Amino acid sequence: MSHHPFGNLPEIILASKSPRRQELLKLMDIRFRIILKEVDESYPETLAPEEVAVYIAEKKAHAFDEALTNEIVLTADTIVCIDNQILGKPESLQGAVEMLELLSGKMHRVITGVCLLYQHQLHSFYDVSEVYLNKLSSDEILYYVHKYQPLDKAGSYGIQEFLGLIGIEKIVGSYTNVVGLPTEKLYRALKSLQ
Repeated sequence: MSHHPFGNLPEIILASKSPRRQELLKLMDIRFRIILKEVDESYPETLAPEEVAVYIAEKKAHAFDEALTNEIVLTADTIVCIDNQILGKPESLQGAVEMLELLSGKMHRVITGVCLLYQHQLHSFYDVSEVYLNKLSSDEILYYVHKYQPLDKAGSYGIQEFLGLIGIEKIVGSYTNVVGLPTEKLYRALKSLQ
Protein backbone atom coordinates (compact mmCIF):
# COMPACT_ATOMS: atom_id res chain seq x y z
CA MET A 1 0.00 0.00 0.00
CA SER A 2 1.40 3.40 -0.92
CA HIS A 3 2.10 5.93 1.80
CA HIS A 4 -0.08 8.97 2.23
CA PRO A 5 1.74 12.21 1.30
CA PHE A 6 0.89 13.47 4.79
CA GLY A 7 2.61 10.64 6.65
CA ASN A 8 4.54 13.00 8.94
CA LEU A 9 1.92 15.68 9.49
CA PRO A 10 1.10 16.73 13.08
CA GLU A 11 -2.45 16.33 14.30
CA ILE A 12 -4.85 18.79 12.71
CA ILE A 13 -7.52 20.62 14.66
CA LEU A 14 -10.27 22.09 12.51
CA ALA A 15 -11.81 25.12 14.17
CA SER A 16 -14.96 25.13 12.05
CA LYS A 17 -18.46 23.76 12.40
CA SER A 18 -18.98 23.98 8.64
CA PRO A 19 -20.01 20.53 7.37
CA ARG A 20 -18.65 21.56 3.96
CA ARG A 21 -15.15 22.22 5.30
CA GLN A 22 -15.23 18.97 7.24
CA GLU A 23 -16.27 17.10 4.11
CA LEU A 24 -13.47 18.67 2.02
CA LEU A 25 -10.82 17.65 4.57
CA LYS A 26 -12.21 14.10 4.60
CA LEU A 27 -12.06 14.01 0.80
CA MET A 28 -8.39 15.06 1.04
CA ASP A 29 -7.80 12.01 3.31
CA ILE A 30 -6.74 14.30 6.13
CA ARG A 31 -7.47 13.15 9.66
CA PHE A 32 -8.60 15.87 12.01
CA ARG A 33 -10.59 16.61 15.10
CA ILE A 34 -12.90 19.56 15.66
CA ILE A 35 -12.58 22.11 18.45
CA LEU A 36 -14.84 25.15 18.32
CA LYS A 37 -14.37 28.52 19.98
CA GLU A 38 -16.67 31.53 19.82
CA VAL A 39 -15.00 34.43 18.03
CA ASP A 40 -16.20 37.95 17.32
CA GLU A 41 -16.06 38.20 13.52
CA SER A 42 -16.02 41.98 13.25
CA TYR A 43 -13.21 43.62 11.29
CA PRO A 44 -11.85 47.11 10.55
CA GLU A 45 -13.83 48.83 7.79
CA THR A 46 -10.60 49.95 6.09
CA LEU A 47 -9.57 46.44 5.01
CA ALA A 48 -9.83 45.22 1.42
CA PRO A 49 -12.02 42.11 0.97
CA GLU A 50 -9.01 39.76 0.64
CA GLU A 51 -7.61 41.18 3.87
CA VAL A 52 -10.94 40.72 5.67
CA ALA A 53 -11.07 36.97 5.02
CA VAL A 54 -7.49 36.52 6.29
CA TYR A 55 -8.06 38.88 9.24
CA ILE A 56 -11.05 36.86 10.47
CA ALA A 57 -9.28 33.52 9.89
CA GLU A 58 -6.33 34.79 11.96
CA LYS A 59 -8.69 36.09 14.64
CA LYS A 60 -10.20 32.60 14.89
CA ALA A 61 -6.69 31.12 15.19
CA HIS A 62 -5.71 33.58 17.94
CA ALA A 63 -8.56 32.20 20.06
CA PHE A 64 -6.56 29.02 20.58
CA ASP A 65 -4.52 28.46 23.67
CA GLU A 66 -0.81 29.14 23.52
CA ALA A 67 -0.37 25.64 24.91
CA LEU A 68 -1.11 24.12 21.51
CA THR A 69 2.33 23.62 20.04
CA ASN A 70 2.37 20.18 18.47
CA GLU A 71 -0.93 20.40 16.63
CA ILE A 72 -1.85 22.47 13.60
CA VAL A 73 -4.96 24.57 14.11
CA LEU A 74 -6.79 25.20 10.84
CA THR A 75 -9.16 28.17 10.63
CA ALA A 76 -10.90 29.68 7.63
CA ASP A 77 -13.32 32.40 6.66
CA THR A 78 -15.21 32.73 3.38
CA ILE A 79 -16.68 35.99 2.17
CA VAL A 80 -18.65 36.96 -0.91
CA CYS A 81 -17.91 40.25 -2.56
CA ILE A 82 -19.68 42.13 -5.34
CA ASP A 83 -18.39 45.49 -6.61
CA ASN A 84 -16.10 45.58 -3.55
CA GLN A 85 -19.12 45.32 -1.25
CA ILE A 86 -18.79 42.44 1.21
CA LEU A 87 -21.87 40.28 1.66
CA GLY A 88 -21.95 38.42 4.95
CA LYS A 89 -24.47 35.88 6.17
CA PRO A 90 -28.03 37.13 5.70
CA GLU A 91 -29.91 38.29 8.80
CA SER A 92 -33.25 36.91 7.61
CA LEU A 93 -34.91 35.03 4.75
CA GLN A 94 -35.93 38.37 3.24
CA GLY A 95 -32.29 39.47 3.49
CA ALA A 96 -31.24 36.29 1.68
CA VAL A 97 -33.72 37.02 -1.12
CA GLU A 98 -32.37 40.57 -1.49
CA MET A 99 -28.77 39.32 -1.56
CA LEU A 100 -29.53 36.81 -4.30
CA GLU A 101 -31.36 39.48 -6.31
CA LEU A 102 -28.17 41.55 -6.06
CA LEU A 103 -25.98 38.64 -7.26
CA SER A 104 -28.38 37.54 -10.03
CA GLY A 105 -27.02 38.01 -13.54
CA LYS A 106 -23.62 39.24 -12.37
CA MET A 107 -20.13 38.08 -11.47
CA HIS A 108 -19.17 38.01 -7.81
CA ARG A 109 -15.96 37.01 -6.08
CA VAL A 110 -15.66 34.43 -3.35
CA ILE A 111 -12.63 34.83 -1.11
CA THR A 112 -11.55 32.28 1.48
CA GLY A 113 -8.87 33.22 3.97
CA VAL A 114 -7.08 30.33 5.67
CA CYS A 115 -4.81 30.35 8.69
CA LEU A 116 -2.64 27.51 9.96
CA LEU A 117 -1.45 28.03 13.54
CA TYR A 118 1.58 25.84 14.24
CA GLN A 119 4.22 26.20 16.94
CA HIS A 120 2.98 29.70 17.81
CA GLN A 121 3.30 30.91 14.21
CA LEU A 122 0.52 31.89 11.84
CA HIS A 123 0.74 30.75 8.23
CA SER A 124 -1.99 32.61 6.31
CA PHE A 125 -3.10 32.68 2.70
CA TYR A 126 -6.23 33.25 0.66
CA ASP A 127 -7.75 32.31 -2.66
CA VAL A 128 -10.19 34.17 -4.91
CA SER A 129 -12.70 32.63 -7.31
CA GLU A 130 -14.93 34.51 -9.76
CA VAL A 131 -18.45 33.11 -9.93
CA TYR A 132 -20.74 34.03 -12.82
CA LEU A 133 -24.39 33.71 -11.87
CA ASN A 134 -27.11 33.65 -14.51
CA LYS A 135 -30.18 35.84 -14.19
CA LEU A 136 -32.45 34.15 -11.65
CA SER A 137 -36.23 34.47 -11.61
CA SER A 138 -37.89 35.57 -8.38
CA ASP A 139 -39.58 32.13 -8.27
CA GLU A 140 -36.20 30.37 -8.36
CA ILE A 141 -34.82 32.62 -5.62
CA LEU A 142 -37.90 32.25 -3.39
CA TYR A 143 -37.99 28.48 -3.85
CA TYR A 144 -34.34 28.16 -2.93
CA VAL A 145 -34.41 30.48 0.07
CA HIS A 146 -37.51 28.91 1.60
CA LYS A 147 -36.51 25.31 0.97
CA TYR A 148 -32.81 25.57 1.89
CA GLN A 149 -32.85 28.51 4.36
CA PRO A 150 -29.23 29.55 3.60
CA LEU A 151 -28.82 31.76 6.68
CA ASP A 152 -25.47 30.16 7.58
CA LYS A 153 -23.91 30.96 4.21
CA ALA A 154 -22.09 34.11 3.12
CA GLY A 155 -23.84 35.47 0.03
CA SER A 156 -26.94 33.40 0.84
CA TYR A 157 -26.22 30.34 -1.26
CA GLY A 158 -24.27 27.09 -1.29
CA ILE A 159 -22.62 26.22 -4.59
CA GLN A 160 -23.37 22.53 -4.05
CA GLU A 161 -27.12 23.13 -3.55
CA PHE A 162 -30.06 23.79 -5.89
CA LEU A 163 -29.24 27.44 -6.60
CA GLY A 164 -25.60 26.73 -7.40
CA LEU A 165 -26.56 23.81 -9.61
CA ILE A 166 -29.13 25.71 -11.67
CA GLY A 167 -27.67 29.19 -11.59
CA ILE A 168 -23.90 29.15 -11.96
CA GLU A 169 -22.77 29.55 -15.54
CA LYS A 170 -19.03 29.30 -14.81
CA ILE A 171 -16.33 29.69 -12.21
CA VAL A 172 -12.90 31.16 -12.83
CA GLY A 173 -10.61 29.78 -10.15
CA SER A 174 -10.90 27.05 -7.54
CA TYR A 175 -14.27 25.32 -7.06
CA THR A 176 -13.41 24.12 -3.55
CA ASN A 177 -12.54 27.70 -2.59
CA VAL A 178 -16.19 28.58 -3.23
CA VAL A 179 -17.31 25.63 -1.09
CA GLY A 180 -15.20 26.97 1.77
CA LEU A 181 -11.59 25.71 1.62
CA PRO A 182 -9.12 26.21 -1.25
CA THR A 183 -7.92 22.60 -1.06
CA GLU A 184 -5.06 22.85 -3.55
CA LYS A 185 -3.46 25.81 -1.76
CA LEU A 186 -4.18 24.18 1.61
CA TYR A 187 -2.42 20.98 0.51
CA ARG A 188 0.70 22.88 -0.49
CA ALA A 189 0.68 24.94 2.72
CA LEU A 190 0.38 21.81 4.87
CA LYS A 191 3.16 20.08 2.92
CA SER A 192 5.42 23.03 3.67
CA LEU A 193 4.90 22.49 7.42
CA GLN A 194 6.00 18.83 7.34
